[in-house]
Amino acid sequence: MKRRGRHRRRRRGAALRAVLAGTALALTAAATVISASQAQVTERPGALKPLTSAADTGRLRLREHLVPARALDTLAASMGRPVGVTAVLADTDRTLREGSGCDDTDRASLPVAPAPGRAYCWDPADTGATGWRPASVATSGDAGTGVRGTHRVLLSGWTHSTRTGPSAERGLARVAFVDADDPDRPAYRWVLLVVPVDGGHDYRGLGSRVSSMVWYRDKLLVTARHDDSAALYVYDLGRIQRATVDGPAIGRVRGGWSADGYRYVMPAVGSYSFTAGRCSATGAPCPGALALDAGTAPASLVAAEWTSPGGERPARLWRYPFSADPRREGLLAAGAGGLVDATEEYRTKVTGIRGVLSYREPGARRTSWYVGRLPGSQDGHGGLWRQDTRGAKAAECGADATHRCWAESAGSLSYWRETGEVWSVSDRMLFAVPLAGLERSLG
Repeated sequence: MKRRGRHRRRRRGAALRAVLAGTALALTAAATVISASQAQVTERPGALKPLTSAADTGRLRLREHLVPARALDTLAASMGRPVGVTAVLADTDRTLREGSGCDDTDRASLPVAPAPGRAYCWDPADTGATGWRPASVATSGDAGTGVRGTHRVLLSGWTHSTRTGPSAERGLARVAFVDADDPDRPAYRWVLLVVPVDGGHDYRGLGSRVSSMVWYRDKLLVTARHDDSAALYVYDLGRIQRATVDGPAIGRVRGGWSADGYRYVMPAVGSYSFTAGRCSATGAPCPGALALDAGTAPASLVAAEWTSPGGERPARLWRYPFSADPRREGLLAAGAGGLVDATEEYRTKVTGIRGVLSYREPGARRTSWYVGRLPGSQDGHGGLWRQDTRGAKAAECGADATHRCWAESAGSLSYWRETGEVWSVSDRMLFAVPLAGLERSLG
């Protein structure tokens, strides 16, 4: 029985690869008709420019704000003992479909080059005209081990549009906890992101666009925009709480706790804000993309600034070290007064950045930065550039050698070192490409 099961998985895997290869060929053909008006997207952004002046680096300084332990304990005392990732995965209620089972519109959102090695589309109940859109991904490979407990886990952050859907959901953020133990049939459950208020006697929805996230140790760090002065929020994956009332409200209600119909909530345990104030063109950056670099000592959080696609203003790339103190596992390395300083800073001409990675090959002298961008029109396929202080390179596809070869409306990037895969999301699918394949596509 086990042998037949393996043969079935191989046949399904072969079918998926065939479908993805056909999709890549179709998209390559489509790329040949991209007009000359989009030539700006194919222009090379050039080399990274190091930032060294105090005026530049000072704008990247963060201040840490931790939620008092008393407030978290108050919330737990009222809601019940917190649960962890394993409890959520044991309660999955939706299934991802393999790429071969997805429709043409879904598959058309995948990268042209390199072709994905794995691809999945979401349950139809979560796509379409719901107003919810994915933008970020993280894996248990980021957590310091490829297996979290006994599971391989993928997380995907979604944000509700402020323009469509029920008004009560607008601007909320949620995370899909995906049990990826069975690559043929991953299953998932939603967890709503919330923020404790009133000393832990209540909570509110995060109310911020989660464009990127990083899972390191037992913490999940997510970007915060349009919420308040916070740049990042911090969540503890061991402090997931069960809602007790199934209703549209969020927070304490008559008879218990409600979470807009979701069974689980994850309350923030801290945040980071820029000491330079709210993000602006001349001040602190608006963090649009995050990633873990586990190849540094200690591991580091890398970030990219959000700027308008196709605009003239360059973006900043930078990194913060994680704390080496076991009592602060998963938090950034903060000094006196809770201040966190960047340890590496660059300026790039790439705009509309939605994904970032920092990676150095063993024995290499330079670190490569991978930046995924939206096209200037914010519609259609974007590009993925590899940059360092010497230059830039991107995959080319189509007869006119366009650089618009990456996914449609692609989100953040997450490198699973154990498997050698880079995970990301399009606006319709969750997918992975081998890092080796990504390098080959860059020549």
